[in-house]
Amino acid sequence: MLEAEGLDALLVTSRPNIRYLTGFSGSAGVAVVTRGEVLFVTDFRYDEQARQQCGAVARVEIEGTSVWDRLLRELPTLGTLGVIGFEAHALSVKDAERFSSGPGAAWRWKAAGELVERLRVRKDAGEVAAIRAAATLATGALRDALATVRPGQKELEIAGELERALRRHGSEAHPFPAIVASGPRSALPHAHSTSRTVAAGEWLLLDFGAVVDGYCADMTRTVVVGARADDSQRALYGLVQEAQRLAREGVHAGMSGRDADALARDPIEARGFGAAFGHSTGHGLGLEVHEAPRLARTAADPLPEGAVVTIEPGVYVAGRGGVRIEDDVHLSGDGPVLLTDGSTDLLELV
Repeated sequence: MLEAEGLDALLVTSRPNIRYLTGFSGSAGVAVVTRGEVLFVTDFRYDEQARQQCGAVARVEIEGTSVWDRLLRELPTLGTLGVIGFEAHALSVKDAERFSSGPGAAWRWKAAGELVERLRVRKDAGEVAAIRAAATLATGALRDALATVRPGQKELEIAGELERALRRHGSEAHPFPAIVASGPRSALPHAHSTSRTVAAGEWLLLDFGAVVDGYCADMTRTVVVGARADDSQRALYGLVQEAQRLAREGVHAGMSGRDADALARDPIEARGFGAAFGHSTGHGLGLEVHEAPRLARTAADPLPEGAVVTIEPGVYVAGRGGVRIEDDVHLSGDGPVLLTDGSTDLLELV
């Protein structure tokens, strides 16, 4: 890839990309990849951790003052480097200015595309297993949290119980703050949990994730709290459930992201709710909870074999509430493989 891009090396500053290439899970450090070597520079806080996690694949250098100064001092040890690429999407302007003067001016620097992300999109068996494990523990955490839900609770209380259950089941982190939205607020696709009290008969939308070995699972379930669903709720839920089923069963490697999006969008539009489904059908999943590829109306590229994607159509009716259902799917060479539990029947917490 370096050769194809006309690069002698790539400076990697994106934390997920550093973890992908080296195994390092800390919060500070920079890596340089040449065609024959990986250099990783971090500070004294990560001395032992860096050597344990990436010493087998990278030359680790520990710096007590400036990691950037140490990096520039170490670059000549990597041989003759004419052109060094850098991750323009992950590097601040301030840090990029280090290349234009002083020691950094000894090399030619070139903004590179998302090279490592292009490698990350295809998951190997170990990565898929980690996502599946994260999905399994997320399902267990949801089960425990829903057992405690009652009318009269605040959204924040429910979110706290869900995040507590995720940790108790073994999640390394929360890939994003759990979204718990009730009643009319469930029509906000990315609502923040609030102190709003959940009333009987209302929608409760829960969007949450888990992390195992650095890899994320992402799930959404929508339930009715404290009562049986009424006819309009059942109709709306049934529409989203069917659209989600069609997409998760029909998606496959090689189809365009646009065609994958249409699997869920077409039945929703056919029922007159197209304007109420404003986001894409899904996104890639891995070391980041949102990564390539995209399942969207604007995504013309084919979905790569080996990718893991979410399938998450939703319909949101202002003033009434919304429904979203989300599962994670591996695009294997033999077709779509469900990594989450796929349990999407309407739950009525009575």
